[in-house]
Amino acid sequence: MAQIKRKELQSLLERKEIEPDTQIYLFFGERYLCNQAADQLQKVLLQKKPGAVHTIDGEREDFGQTLARLVSFSLLPGLQIYRVADSRIFHTKTVLSTVWDKAVQAFEAGRLKPAERHLQSVLQAAGVDTEGATPLSDIHAAQWKAKFGFEKPTSSLDWADKLINESTVDISAADPTNLVDKCIETFDKGLPDKNILILTTETLDKRQRLFTYLKKHCTVVDCSVATGAGKAAQKEQKEILREVMLKTLKGFDKKIDSRAVDMFFDRVGFHPVAVVVETEKLALYAADHDVITRNDLQEMIGHRREDALFELTDAFSKNQTGRTLTILTRLQEQGIHGLAILATMRNFIKKLLIFKSLQIQAPPVWKKGMNANEFQNSYLPQLKKRGEWEELLKGHPYALFMSFSKASEYSADGLKSRMELLFQAEFRLKGSPLPASLVLEELFLTMLNRSGSRAIPKNMHS
Repeated sequence: MAQIKRKELQSLLERKEIEPDTQIYLFFGERYLCNQAADQLQKVLLQKKPGAVHTIDGEREDFGQTLARLVSFSLLPGLQIYRVADSRIFHTKTVLSTVWDKAVQAFEAGRLKPAERHLQSVLQAAGVDTEGATPLSDIHAAQWKAKFGFEKPTSSLDWADKLINESTVDISAADPTNLVDKCIETFDKGLPDKNILILTTETLDKRQRLFTYLKKHCTVVDCSVATGAGKAAQKEQKEILREVMLKTLKGFDKKIDSRAVDMFFDRVGFHPVAVVVETEKLALYAADHDVITRNDLQEMIGHRREDALFELTDAFSKNQTGRTLTILTRLQEQGIHGLAILATMRNFIKKLLIFKSLQIQAPPVWKKGMNANEFQNSYLPQLKKRGEWEELLKGHPYALFMSFSKASEYSADGLKSRMELLFQAEFRLKGSPLPASLVLEELFLTMLNRSGSRAIPKNMHS
């Protein structure tokens, strides 16, 4: 009864050394790894003594009801495993900023369901009842800090309000302290012999009393993974992805060329679920041969040109130098010509320049900190009445708002100088003996590492 690492659990299961009297298990950390480890445990438990599994969705769970079911004697034969996925009972204000960041990252990546799930976790842990609640964007900064335990984001929160309003899950306010006390009291009294509780959660506060209690009296499995771009973190992430990929391939009786592995990880990133899906696709595609090659990878996991080019402009707009250069290299590996890359960037900068020019002109007046509702209901209709750039203003209002917000971060001179850099790079690609990769890397580094008013570097004129 202690905290162990995920790999320790695997060896304990293989040696059949799981504590026989343990009835409560907690898995925390990376979501896929938690579920995978819990699946392994569940399989072993049911092999020892058959029974039933009661799956409980942590997003909709009333933990008080779960406790009531746990202490009840079931009329069903065998083990009764109550498995709570994505439990929120371990969330406190201390970790809400981390959960909020996950919601933002998921939304920006277009993964709306995970974004909604993380938002609900934030609201429930803060004791916010969504029924008739004040929209997040309208909460005063001081009230936000008091409710959620971190500073209110300065960017627009309309996306979060929209996800909450459209959610089919009702969040009822509850006192998390009382619930923790009730849990500990219930666990101290003990559960009926046949009842087992398996909890999984991505984020928790290790100082919370319930976590401390479980670590002392039950089995806690750490499935977390080092984050960041450091060498040690990257190494750990790759080892886990390799483990997931090889295990998936083993099920298809396939292997992969070692030269294709790094390319695979570069394209998929640290997303274990995506690794499984893409590995399965590769295995099915390579049905007639045993070893998956780089060519198979190019065919099946090569980003579509439009998606990859969008990734490039997205990374550039966020000033993510490392990510921009990685995507730039990937595009060239996929055979996308340097001139096509320049054309994409030229169209992107041109659109920002047009939006910047519209902001400079008045009326209507562009206001710093304008929110999406004001943009859609007032600013955009007034712009359209002017009859200028009608084609560019036909897009989705929120997408236009994000583009206008991005344009406001640049000066007009800064955007114009970037256009000039793009034209210079195009001239060099067409008439210089320098490798295209060198010209493009220098271009992007210059555009990313300069302020909007700096003069154009002399070496870009040569």
